Amino acid sequence: MKNKTGLLLLIFLIITNSSFAQQSDSVAPEATAAEAELSFREIPYLKKAFINATPTSGKDGILVGNLGVDGGNKAMILTLAKEIANNKHGKFDSFLITHKGKLLFESYYSRGRINLPHSQASATKAYTGLALGRAIQLGYLTMADLDKPLVNFLKDLDPTKFVEGVEKITLHQAMTMRSGIRISKEQREEFEKNPSQLEGQGQIQAYLEHSAPITLDSQRFKYQNDPMLAMQVLDAVVPGTAKDFIKNELLDKMDITTYGWRTALSGLPESGSRSSMTSHAMVKFGTLAMNKGKWNGEQLVPEAFISKATDRILYTSDEELHYGGKDVSNQGYGYYWWSADMKYSNKSYFSVSAQGGYGQFIILIRELDLMVVFTAHDNDTNYLQITAERILPAFIK
Repeated sequence: MKNKTGLLLLIFLIITNSSFAQQSDSVAPEATAAEAELSFREIPYLKKAFINATPTSGKDGILVGNLGVDGGNKAMILTLAKEIANNKHGKFDSFLITHKGKLLFESYYSRGRINLPHSQASATKAYTGLALGRAIQLGYLTMADLDKPLVNFLKDLDPTKFVEGVEKITLHQAMTMRSGIRISKEQREEFEKNPSQLEGQGQIQAYLEHSAPITLDSQRFKYQNDPMLAMQVLDAVVPGTAKDFIKNELLDKMDITTYGWRTALSGLPESGSRSSMTSHAMVKFGTLAMNKGKWNGEQLVPEAFISKATDRILYTSDEELHYGGKDVSNQGYGYYWWSADMKYSNKSYFSVSAQGGYGQFIILIRELDLMVVFTAHDNDTNYLQITAERILPAFIK
């Protein structure tokens, strides 16, 4: 009887300790107040990776579920996560998956923290585009305005000083990186010597005065500073400032309160890079796009705008396919969102992604109702290939 009682007590202690360990591990790592003040490169690496296939429900509006129960092959994803934790795929900071509207998997590595905004680099472009879409939803612009000359919305410019062809630039072209503006490196350096001339709409005036002429040939896809054109129009058409509009009408609406968004020389928010978002904020932006512009049932951005933003409006070149591999092809571009076909077995799946240099990704595969979010600090990892090769198979029946 003593032996049986002792055995039961041992089992109880094992279960209790196991439950305690699981509960402790379910708390995602948070940055301390001191860490939050550090530059990104100064943030210490986590001593242990955090990997959770049963995310806990928070108060931030993100629905949660269980990997393997609500979708996905749990073993496949956990194997990949452990490989990431062992530095087999580069310097990841976070890796999250949502499926059918629920966050099923969440993990943090290296400098990743659940409450710490992570530099977004060029993923900022997608957020700039969504802010412009919000202005359309509220009636400050229309979808038809996308095809009108961009300078029509900027009343403080002096058109007598423009180079030839400026009237050919539309918002649609600016948001597909086809403004046609061509500024030499030497001219940009001249601008930097006198930054006061770039304040307000002076930035646009300077570019439109000193660009090479805008021609059909120059209006080809070129990855450059075109998002600043969209930000200038946003600032010109909304009440107050673009900064306040983005906060009040986009970020606050999605309860995104922990973020960074730097100010450009123009005095407007940076448009092409230099924002910082938490991984959960990235999930929210992805959910907004996945839900065709709706957040919690409210239409924040027109469905027609989201359709264009996440469409393959044009093909770029697979010769410079970003972060791809053998299973990724047909790279394209929408309104600051990249697109590509991801192949698994004998089928291709269309994907779109907000992309930031060194590994900031919001990847959407609508056919599978799947979203993958990465943050990292490694420019040599093929993030899209990893998604195609290791994540897609876990969600394909």
